[in-house]
Amino acid sequence: MSSAPKKRGSRIEPFRHRVETDPNFFDKSWRKLHDAIREIYNHNASGLSFEELYRTAYNMVLHKHGPKLYEHLTANLKEHLEEMRTSIEAAQGGLFLEELQRKWDEHNKALQMIRDILMYMDRTYILTNKKTPVFDLGLELWRDTIVRSSMIQGRLLDTLLELIHRERMGEVINRSLMRSTTKMLMDLGSSVYQEDFERPFLEVSASFYSGESQQFIECCACGEYLKQAERRLNEESERVTQYMDMKTGEKITAVVVKEMLANHMQRLILMENSGLVNMLVEDRYEDLTRMYSLFHHVAEGHSTIRSVMASHIKETGKSLVTDPERLKDPVDFVQRLLNEKDKYDNIINVSFSNDKSFLNALNSSFENFINLNNRSPEFISLFVDDKLRKGVKEASEEDLETILDKVMMLFRYLQEKDLFEKYYKQHLAKRLLSGKAASDDSERSMLVKLKTECGYQFTSKLEGMFTDLKTSHDTTQNFYAASSSDATDAPTISVQILTTGSWPTQPCSTCNLPPEILAVSEKFRAFYLGTHNGRRLTWQTNMGTADIKATFGNGSKHELNVSTYQMCVLMLFNSADALTYREIEQATAIPAADLKRCLQSLALVKGKQVLRKEPMSRDISDDDSFCVNDKFTSKLFKVKIGTVVAQKETDPEKLETRQRVEEDRKPQIEAAIVRIMKSRRVLDHNSIMTEVTKQLQPRFLPNPVVIKKRIESLIEREFLERDKTDRKLYRYLA
Repeated sequence: MSSAPKKRGSRIEPFRHRVETDPNFFDKSWRKLHDAIREIYNHNASGLSFEELYRTAYNMVLHKHGPKLYEHLTANLKEHLEEMRTSIEAAQGGLFLEELQRKWDEHNKALQMIRDILMYMDRTYILTNKKTPVFDLGLELWRDTIVRSSMIQGRLLDTLLELIHRERMGEVINRSLMRSTTKMLMDLGSSVYQEDFERPFLEVSASFYSGESQQFIECCACGEYLKQAERRLNEESERVTQYMDMKTGEKITAVVVKEMLANHMQRLILMENSGLVNMLVEDRYEDLTRMYSLFHHVAEGHSTIRSVMASHIKETGKSLVTDPERLKDPVDFVQRLLNEKDKYDNIINVSFSNDKSFLNALNSSFENFINLNNRSPEFISLFVDDKLRKGVKEASEEDLETILDKVMMLFRYLQEKDLFEKYYKQHLAKRLLSGKAASDDSERSMLVKLKTECGYQFTSKLEGMFTDLKTSHDTTQNFYAASSSDATDAPTISVQILTTGSWPTQPCSTCNLPPEILAVSEKFRAFYLGTHNGRRLTWQTNMGTADIKATFGNGSKHELNVSTYQMCVLMLFNSADALTYREIEQATAIPAADLKRCLQSLALVKGKQVLRKEPMSRDISDDDSFCVNDKFTSKLFKVKIGTVVAQKETDPEKLETRQRVEEDRKPQIEAAIVRIMKSRRVLDHNSIMTEVTKQLQPRFLPNPVVIKKRIESLIEREFLERDKTDRKLYRYLA
C-alpha cells in the first residue's frame, strides 16, 4: 500500500553569518580613519576626501564593526589629547592659558570634522547602544585627560584666581583669554564649571572681601565704606558679564553683600559721626541713597535703616517739643516742625525712592512726639493765625497755600483735634473782628481744608462768622442811612453783630463807655431792635477798636488806633489832668487784668507812651498815677497802640479752655456710646471702650475714665442698663 509523499512548506532562512569579502576589512578601514584623524590634528585636513572617509566609516558600522570602531576611536583621541597635555604642561607663566586655549580650539575643530565623518555611527550604533556621542566623547576625554589631570587642574584654577585677584587690585588682565577659558569649562558641563572654578572662586572671594571689609571698616567713615562696597559690587557684576556664567552674578553678589554689608550692618548704620544719623542730620542725599540701595540686598536692611531713622526723628522731635526755649515762640516752634517734616519728606523722596514704609515710619514718629507737647494744638493754630494775618505780604498766594497744606499734615498728627478747633475759632474770630485777615480767599481755602478733615459741623459755624460780617456791614450802612439827618459831629460807630453760638465769645462784664460813645451805641441798639424782633444785643467791649484824635501839650496832633478799653481810659483825661489806677478802674469798670495790660501798653511801650506813669516801673500797682505825656511825638500821624498781651494763653486761660473742651467732649462720647449700643444691643464693657475710642480717635483720644462716667450717666438716664447676671454686660434700652 503506498502513500503520497507529504508536501512541505518553503521558508527563507535568515542570514546567519555575515559575508566578509576581505578578512582585513576592519584593519584597512581603521588605518584609513586613523591616518585621517592624525592629519586633522596636524592641520592637514585640506587634502582629505571627507566623502570617502564617511563611506568608509559607514561600511564599518554596516558590517557590525561599530563597537570596535568606537573603542579604537576612544583610544586614538586619548593619544592625541595626551600629546596636547604634554605641550600644555610645558607652557610657562602667562603662556599656560594661551596654550591651553590654542589646544582647546584645535581639539574642538578636530572633533567637529571627526563627528561629521562618523555621523552614521552617531545615528545608529551610538544611539541604539546608548553610548556617548562622538563630540561629547571628545569633550569628556578633554575633561578627564587635560582639565582634570594632576598637573593641570590645580594650576588652571590657581591661574584663574590669581588673575582675578590681580584685577581686583587694579591690574589690567587679558579678559578675552579669561572669557574663553571659563567658556571652555562651561562647555564641558555646568558641573565642571561649578566644581572646578565657581565654587573655589566664591570661597576665595568670601575670604578676600572678609579681609578687605575688616580693613576698611577700621579706617573709613560710613559713606566712604559704602562707596567701596558699591564699587566692589559693580566690579563683580561687570566681571561676571565679561567672562563668567551669568548665573554666577547672583552668587558673587551674595558673597560681597554678606561679607561687606550684612556682617557689618549694625556697625555701619550706627557708626558714630558718619553713620545713618549723621547722614540724616547733614542731608547727605548721595550717601543715604547709596545706603538704601545697598542694604536692599540685606535681609532686615531696610527695616534696620527705618527703625534707626524713626528713633532719631522721635528723639530730635522730643527735644524740640519739650525745650522750654522753643516753647516761647509758637510760630517758630511750628516752623521748626514744618522744616523737619520737609527735610525728611525730601530725604525719603530723593534717597529712599519714596518708600511707603519709610513714609509710614515718618508719620508715626511725628505723631509720637508732636503729642508729647499738650500745647501743640494751640501752637499750630497760632502759626496759621500768623500766616493768615501776614498773608501775601510775606508770600505769594501759591506759597501760602503750600504752607497751609503742610500745616494740615501736622494737624492730622494731633490726637486732640477738637482742641485745635477750639483755638482756631478764637483766632479766626480775632482776625475777622480786627480786620487782620490778609486774604479772604486764603481764609476760605483753610475752611475747605478743615471741612475735608473735620466735617461740615465744624466749618458751618466758621462760615457763619463770614456771613455775620457781611450782614453787619449792611446793617451799619442802613443805620447811618436812617440817621443821616442827625448831627455830624457825633462819633461814628461800626458794629459787628455776632450770632451767639457761631462765635467763640465768652460773657464779659461791660465796661463804662464814654458818654459820647454810649449815646451813639444806645441809638444803634434802638435801631437794631426796632428792625429785629425778639433779639438781644450784648456789647463785647473787650473785642472792639477805636480811632481817636489827640492833641498833646507840645502841639503835636495824632490819630491813635486803640482798643475800646484804651479809648475808655484815654477819654477820661479830657476832664482830668492826672488819675490813679484806682480812679481809672472805678471810672471804667474794666476787669483788672485787662486794665493793667491796657495801661502798660499806653505808658510803658517805647515809642507809644501817650501816658506817663508815676512811679516808672514795669508793673502796675493800685497807687500808680497816670497823666497825659505832653512831650509825646511820633514820625507817623496815625499811631497804632497795641495791647500788651501774651501771644499764648495764660495758665488760668489754658485751664478754662481745657475745661470747655472736656465739657464739649462729654456729649460726643455719649453719642458714640448710644450709636454703638443701638446697633449692637448688648455689649461688654471692654468692647464698648474699644469701639468708642476707635470712633472718636479722628477727633480726640477719649479718656477711659470719662467714657466710664458717661456710661454711668446713660444708665442713670435709662438709655442703658446693666445685665442682671453679668455686671460687665450692658443692654441698650429703646
